[in-house]
Amino acid sequence: MTDSPERPESGPPIARRVMFSMLAAGAAGLVAAPYVQGGWEKILGTVSQNDPTGLTGLLPNPGGFRYFSVAGSVPRKNDTNYRLTLDGLVERPATYTLDDLRAMPQRRVVGDVECTDGWRVPRTPFEGVPLSHLLELAGVRPEGKAIRFTCFDGVYSESLTLAQARRPDVLIALRMLDEPMPHEHGGPVRLYVAPMYFYKSAKWLSGITVTDTVVPGYWEEYGYDVDGWLDDADASV
Repeated sequence: MTDSPERPESGPPIARRVMFSMLAAGAAGLVAAPYVQGGWEKILGTVSQNDPTGLTGLLPNPGGFRYFSVAGSVPRKNDTNYRLTLDGLVERPATYTLDDLRAMPQRRVVGDVECTDGWRVPRTPFEGVPLSHLLELAGVRPEGKAIRFTCFDGVYSESLTLAQARRPDVLIALRMLDEPMPHEHGGPVRLYVAPMYFYKSAKWLSGITVTDTVVPGYWEEYGYDVDGWLDDADASV
């Protein structure tokens, strides 16, 4: 009869060391999570602006925003060179600077940001000019039925019906998370459509054109819903 190997009372020493290391790493991760996540978001934001493949949009970013652009690179705009045009079927076409937009009535909207890819960031505050205010200033002509949005990345576009655009939770957003809108999140100015999936909230906004019919946006040309309502279309104004 052969001898059976003795069974350790509490498991192999190597296994115990691995287990304790994992527990220690987990505890350290909980302490450092806000700092690591913040740094990771900044890294993704920087790299994504020079990523012609768009693959950075697939990288994990637990609890935060994902970064994706349909353009290879996006120019930066600031107080000196940013302009937002409003034209089309309006009585008073206009061009606005950042100072012009900041001087207008501002509204704060807190809503859940949700992407069709499955990630979600709850209770995110945005601040900016209600789109309805700009449309009122411009004077929409009777034949105006929809809005087409264009962006200074040179590629992206979006659309809303006139009724959707006049909702109180649709903003020309200048701030996000109580900070000026950063470039990686579509700054200095982006569209924010609180009750719809985030692809409707066009980044790097540069043009608002009133049209007589809905013109499908970038992702709608690839099969996304023109009306991208969230299942629970709720936002606090």
